Amino acid sequence: MDYLEIDSIPSLRKPVLIAAFAGWNDAGQAATAAVRFLGERWEAVRFASIDSEEFFDFTSARPLIRLGPGLERELEWPANIFLYHALPDQSRDALLLLGTEPHLKWRAFTDTVLQLARQCGVELLVSLGAFLGDAVHSRPVPLIGFANRPEPIRRLVELGVSPSRYEGPTGIVGALHDACRRQGMASASLWAAAPHYLASTTNPKAALALLHCLNDLVELGIDLGEMKRAAARFEAQVEEALAANPELAAYLQQLERRLDTAEEPEPRILADGPELPPGEAVVEELEKFLREKRKEGEDE
Repeated sequence: MDYLEIDSIPSLRKPVLIAAFAGWNDAGQAATAAVRFLGERWEAVRFASIDSEEFFDFTSARPLIRLGPGLERELEWPANIFLYHALPDQSRDALLLLGTEPHLKWRAFTDTVLQLARQCGVELLVSLGAFLGDAVHSRPVPLIGFANRPEPIRRLVELGVSPSRYEGPTGIVGALHDACRRQGMASASLWAAAPHYLASTTNPKAALALLHCLNDLVELGIDLGEMKRAAARFEAQVEEALAANPELAAYLQQLERRLDTAEEPEPRILADGPELPPGEAVVEELEKFLREKRKEGEDE
């Protein structure tokens, strides 16, 4: 069964497919924010999508009602969309897959992704992800990753990306890379560690770390100035909030000392939930402060 809805197949040069999914694989919305940034920066063209009917439980991911012109009601379904952008100054072009982790039929879903990738001549698939871990907002963002070909493995090592030793439950990103392995497609994955005390906050600093590494890994020539400014504002806002929360500030100092003395360079993945400092209300207050700051910026 064909689940693809294709407007037209673009003619591209050795394209790389960059994918990110909202949900379990996307702590701090860092991965989807990174791919959304690329789509907006490039003004990438949407050309295909995956029919959501077979892959989602709509009682869990409910479609949204939107009001159009004249209060006309429109239904917005959970989406997984493909966009493309030609990069004439680089050695390759780019495809983007931006979507939501499906609930059902993961093997059929990943086979569908690779079906379109082959139709477009994709030579490399790179997924972006983020996880809650032992990380601090004031430090460089830890990155882990993996690849299934010698050259991207070598590049990841050169870029200082820690090899992933994770074993345990996985998400659609893990299923997608297993499909790449089975079907012989070159693939790589980059993951950023997002601070567990900012679990519900969009994290542009983690998104920037993913984009910076991706930029070097596949040589896309992306101008990251806008994302750098967003990351700097984010870090300043967190520091402003900490100035009024001595309890959380003390906890973070303890966490920094623990990270400084850790023997393993790979950040610890908190798969079963974060270890919060005494009083979860303090963390909730921090996240509320950041949401209000973000809203003020949008209003401005």
